[in-house]
Amino acid sequence: MSMFQSAFPPRRNSVGVQVGSIRIGGGAPIVVQSMTNTDTEDEIATTVQVAQLARAGSELVRITVNTAEAAKAVPGIRARLDDMGCHVPLIGDFHFNGHKLVTEYPDCARALAKYRINPGNVGHGKKRDEQFSILIEAACKYEKPVRIGVNWGSLDPELLARMMDENARSGDPKDASAVMYEALITSALQSAERAEEIGLGRDRIILSCKMSGVRDLITVYRALASRCDYALHLGLTEAGMGSKGIVASTAALSVLLLEGIGDTIRISLTPEPGGDRAREVVVAQEILQTTGLRAFVPLVAACPGCGRTTSTYFQELAESIQGYVREQMLVWREEYEGVENMTLAVMGCVVNGPGESKHANIGISLPGSGERPVAPVFVDGQKSVTLKGDNIAGEFRQIVDEYVQMKYPKKAVDAH
Repeated sequence: MSMFQSAFPPRRNSVGVQVGSIRIGGGAPIVVQSMTNTDTEDEIATTVQVAQLARAGSELVRITVNTAEAAKAVPGIRARLDDMGCHVPLIGDFHFNGHKLVTEYPDCARALAKYRINPGNVGHGKKRDEQFSILIEAACKYEKPVRIGVNWGSLDPELLARMMDENARSGDPKDASAVMYEALITSALQSAERAEEIGLGRDRIILSCKMSGVRDLITVYRALASRCDYALHLGLTEAGMGSKGIVASTAALSVLLLEGIGDTIRISLTPEPGGDRAREVVVAQEILQTTGLRAFVPLVAACPGCGRTTSTYFQELAESIQGYVREQMLVWREEYEGVENMTLAVMGCVVNGPGESKHANIGISLPGSGERPVAPVFVDGQKSVTLKGDNIAGEFRQIVDEYVQMKYPKKAVDAH
């Protein structure tokens, strides 16, 4: 046995759930999803943003359904997307009044591919049980899956108070954080059990227990994964803005994913004012791709730069190539098999440039400060050509295009 044999555990076995055309769990590839931040009552704005998220690579898109007008808009949003050729499944995010909306607006209930229900936000006491049941009965009636999504910011207060009291009376009380972890898991599992009692199949239930702390999230999901075989949705709630949100989400989700835990992910980034909502999709894809769990677009390796690379040209080229391949993937993925596995390298000097370039499918080693103004290109480990002059970027893109056409087989044309 090799000493370098993978130490990562196999993927956790889970019951597969069909959400429209997308399968979650049951051995299916880990699914990327996202959520709109438009007012769902605005049909056009929501349709446009859903299409943008789907174009960026989101395989499921969640929309807020919080008012009668929003519920009325959902069938129109679905129809507009279908007319555009965008068939991404829509998830309805229900809180507080979801039981009324799925009852009073059946066309909305039908148009959605999945319902998201938060057990902490469906009422209290007897009303909670009744309103939760109405939502599950609607899912049964319209044959829709649900995500029972528990969140530590809206945990059922009655359940938490009861568990805190029981803990205080025990002979060996646990600390408050451990009780909260157990309350989150209990809420999810008891709600799932109740959904099954009402008639919803296990193959229509997805669970999540979201928290905003990295260690908290890892601890809870490890325990949840060991206690059930439901498909699991991963996400660090309220991850935050910019690099903080990206780093925190990556830190938490990568640990769980590499332990085989998780069937679908969403990155809860707060966009900057006027920022691109689709950034959360790119981050989710890159987490899955850099951990080796899925491939979406060719990866571009680039050196960080140092005193040998005082020119910004190699950084500009790396950024240009990264943007180019992401844009081209919209065409390539429809035409070529396996192109998402291609690797590229854009290096800034002779120190590691040729070596890194040889490890990639296509690599270019640009001249550093004081080096000869030439840029050798390596294709599948062999030196192919040396570029020089003012059009290195354009010539390199042409090499990439030609490599794709030569290397990757054309997809069969669907006769239908």
